Amino acid sequence: MEEELKCPVCGALFREPIILPCSHNVCLPCARTIAVQTPDGEQHLPPPLLLPRGPDSDPVASGGAGAPGGAAGGAAAGGGDHADKLSLHSETDSGYGSYTPSLKSPNGVRVLPTVPAPPGSSAAAARGAACSSLAACSSSSITCPQCHRSASLDHRGLRGFQRNRLLEAIVQRFQQGRGAAPGASAAAAVAVCQLCDRTPPEPAAALCEQCDVLYCAACQLKCHPSRGPFAKHRLVQPPPPPAPPEPAPVATGAGGGCKSPGGASGGAARKFPTCPEHELENYSMYCASCRSPVCYVCLEDGRHAQHEVKPLGAAWKQHKAQLSQALNGVSDKAKEAKEFLVQLKNILQQIQENGLDYEACLVAQCDALVDALTRQKAKLLTKVTKEREHKLKMVWDQINHCTLKLRQSTGLMEYCLEVIKENDPSGFLQISDALIKRVQVSQEQWVKGALEPKVSAEFDLTLDSEPLLQAIHQLDFLQMKLPPAPLLQLEKCCTRNNSVTLAWRTPPFTPSPADGYVLELDDGDGGQFREVYVGKETLCTIDGLHFNSTYNARVKAFNSSGVGPYSKTVVLQTSDVAWFTFDPNSGHRDIILSNDNQTATCSSYDDRVVLGTAAFSKGVHYWELHVDRYDNHPDPAFGVARASVAKDMMLGKDDKAWAMYVDNNRSWFMHCNSHTNRTEGGVCKGATVGVLLDLNKRTLTFFINGQQQGPTAFSHVDGVFMPALSLNRNVQVTLHTGLEVPTSLGRPKLTGN
Repeated sequence: MEEELKCPVCGALFREPIILPCSHNVCLPCARTIAVQTPDGEQHLPPPLLLPRGPDSDPVASGGAGAPGGAAGGAAAGGGDHADKLSLHSETDSGYGSYTPSLKSPNGVRVLPTVPAPPGSSAAAARGAACSSLAACSSSSITCPQCHRSASLDHRGLRGFQRNRLLEAIVQRFQQGRGAAPGASAAAAVAVCQLCDRTPPEPAAALCEQCDVLYCAACQLKCHPSRGPFAKHRLVQPPPPPAPPEPAPVATGAGGGCKSPGGASGGAARKFPTCPEHELENYSMYCASCRSPVCYVCLEDGRHAQHEVKPLGAAWKQHKAQLSQALNGVSDKAKEAKEFLVQLKNILQQIQENGLDYEACLVAQCDALVDALTRQKAKLLTKVTKEREHKLKMVWDQINHCTLKLRQSTGLMEYCLEVIKENDPSGFLQISDALIKRVQVSQEQWVKGALEPKVSAEFDLTLDSEPLLQAIHQLDFLQMKLPPAPLLQLEKCCTRNNSVTLAWRTPPFTPSPADGYVLELDDGDGGQFREVYVGKETLCTIDGLHFNSTYNARVKAFNSSGVGPYSKTVVLQTSDVAWFTFDPNSGHRDIILSNDNQTATCSSYDDRVVLGTAAFSKGVHYWELHVDRYDNHPDPAFGVARASVAKDMMLGKDDKAWAMYVDNNRSWFMHCNSHTNRTEGGVCKGATVGVLLDLNKRTLTFFINGQQQGPTAFSHVDGVFMPALSLNRNVQVTLHTGLEVPTSLGRPKLTGN
């Protein structure tokens, strides 16, 4: 968590942190040093706006002794104290500038040069000279040292940025936990060199972030030169001593009272935050549009009239809940990362053991090949060693990368948990949105595959000791083997109607790639497997299968070395009943389809044929057609047909259709233009015609309004059939599918001559 509590500019723990518009934090003294002037001149503020607010002004603006390290910070800032009192104008409505600073500090942000005080003048006179000098300058802005976005300040300067009281309190608790008690004297807390031989040691002049060692100027030159391996180390100022505790307040008055920056000391109570615009008003509401706490007066002045405003406590609880929920995902990933590290360490051990086993095997084989194998043996040993070192390097790199991510996530979690513990709603809401986004970004860093080993512990090296003696000098490891069995991806395998879709993939760490795959499927009755697909794709859909059937599927891979083993067998069940519609591609051009291709009519007075989208060769199937319109006594025909049936005449007039055509009084069965079994009873508007195709018994039967129409229409039907219909413009029917086979149907009507 310590990394979360360090200023990105000075590298030390935050002192008087303020929140930039981009939601990042920076120390107030550091903010004064990174303020920049825009290149174009702007009209400066009137002099009254440059005056200090008085002794009761906000410590964020004044940098007074009320904040930790305030005195030191003010001294260090020097003439830069003017930077938080400048009038700055936003270049865009968002408040972010778009220019590129020219003079940059080592941290990548432009530094505003300080204005020296005139010789012989007092500190107050020096500050006045600085303000007078800068008042004539152009407007200024501040660049975030982390995201490098420039934000323009308003007339309040740095005072316009809210102070991060929650972060201050967490930093103070962190210092107390490390033994840096706030009550310690400044002299005892002065950082001293950790390598000095002198007694007492010299004061520290620099702290190395990588070595975590304090150096005085002499020891730094001797022990930590800025060259060689230390060239990339970052030296920062040593952490400032904690400020002495403020005395307890003896009286209270307007604007008076004791204020504790962290709010964690035992005797001092934290001052309830007040609105920077109305200092006598406490925060009471939260503006969701501005994402900022507001007071009652802010609501009355109309600036938030059209904004969504919530009670402060309710918004506080809502944002806490969001942050807690986001933390759950990071916590789960952290647990997975810890388990993954254990897995990687086990792989390290397995790589070591397997490497030793392969070396021993290699030595035994080489010793058996007399003198001619001696020179080749050394080469092969070198290959094994390189392979092992490569695997070890890959795993160590992955361990270091995962450890870094885990440490960052853990630090962020600890920091967020500390933030959640705070009971300051407004302070929490100041940073909650940014923290929620950071937690979500941290969770997204654990992308799919990040917690999978990049290498296998197995060594895929095989030595063939059978070749002739003259081939010894070409002896090498076999690089190509039979491909392993593919892995079926069950989550992607599915069935739809009478189609099945299968997906598979190659196992990870496969040394022998596959050139293609062979997919095999049985006949749905547990019969022999047959090849249904050969190719390089790893996803295949097979159409035209039997309904209500169970299929077994398997796949194997092949390459130049041969065909590998089969995968595991997957069992797929097709739909119990058939769902289909009229096929717009198979119908005559005069057929008009609507209602998602379930309703058909015709634009011609002649009979035209349309087929269904399903094909049947096995099982029992039943569907119905509802007569929506019936004018002038036409003769629609219902039945089944081959895919090549004629589409421009009544169904049943050729040898590729089996049908029943019916008018308003009677019906006939027709095949090959042969009319048989005239039966009394016809159709009208609202009638329902049922078609029962039993391919187990190889029969075709028709029904009208639930009553069997005549005897079994056709027997000995065999092959592949598609639902079919012929009609003209006087008829409109709607298809109903997915129906169970009826078990109780009316007796057949008697047939006529």
